[in-house]
Amino acid sequence: MALISPRLALFAMWLFSDLLGRAYESWVLPLLGFFLLPWTTLAYAAMWGISSDGVRDFEWFIVILAFLVDLAAWAKRGEARRD
Repeated sequence: MALISPRLALFAMWLFSDLLGRAYESWVLPLLGFFLLPWTTLAYAAMWGISSDGVRDFEWFIVILAFLVDLAAWAKRGEARRD
């Protein structure tokens, strides 16, 4: 489901599990992440769920990779807007 839409996956994660609540201390960061950096927010929560108490080692690579995907999506939107 995350490959189709990270926002849909985040919504389902929020609705059916407590992973977002455990990964983030408040509701503000997941909400901002939902709109601004959905892949990063999803990757961070998923990697937090793997280790259960933080993001470590190789898991940071996955989060950084998701951040780069979010940046590429923002760049593509800006490019499409200019055309």
